[in-house]
Amino acid sequence: MFVIPGEGIGGNVAEWSRLVAELVQERGAELHRYGFLLCGDRMEAADLVQEALVRVFSRPRRAWELGEAEAYVRRTMLNRYLDLHRRRARWIRALPRLVSTAPVADHSTDVMHRIDLMDAMRGLSPRQRACVVLRYYEDLSTADIAARLGCGEGTVKRHLSDALARLGARLRTRAHHVAEERLET
Repeated sequence: MFVIPGEGIGGNVAEWSRLVAELVQERGAELHRYGFLLCGDRMEAADLVQEALVRVFSRPRRAWELGEAEAYVRRTMLNRYLDLHRRRARWIRALPRLVSTAPVADHSTDVMHRIDLMDAMRGLSPRQRACVVLRYYEDLSTADIAARLGCGEGTVKRHLSDALARLGARLRTRAHHVAEERLET
């Protein structure tokens, strides 16, 4: 006999199916943007969203409102991103990292600024990046960020300060190189 996990614990399957469908329809684009800001890659962001949805809704716990479900999915995405980055860091230390140095076509100034920003974001540690995303995308206070990451407010402030200093330095350096290139031509 087939037993559906969660029956009797967190409601019926039809209710969970409705909630998942509603969450994906109404907040799916926001979840994908959040995932992209965390990891910097559209395909990885889509995987992050999908995996979070599966993890959250594979075992119904209780009846949720849409906002509660979204918050839980976002938290799962953040935790999964940090876990994946820790694993990836181990491989990077063990294997040589291959980086493409091919120049990116200059289709517009906005595209170049976005690429520069994403490159600068890649230079941040996972915790710094998470703090920047939570502060400037999620618009959370340092207290809320500290609660989400399970650390002190001082730690969050340090991560934000270090991240902004790093981003500023990398973006200023890039702007200086672009200005030099323009003068040469």
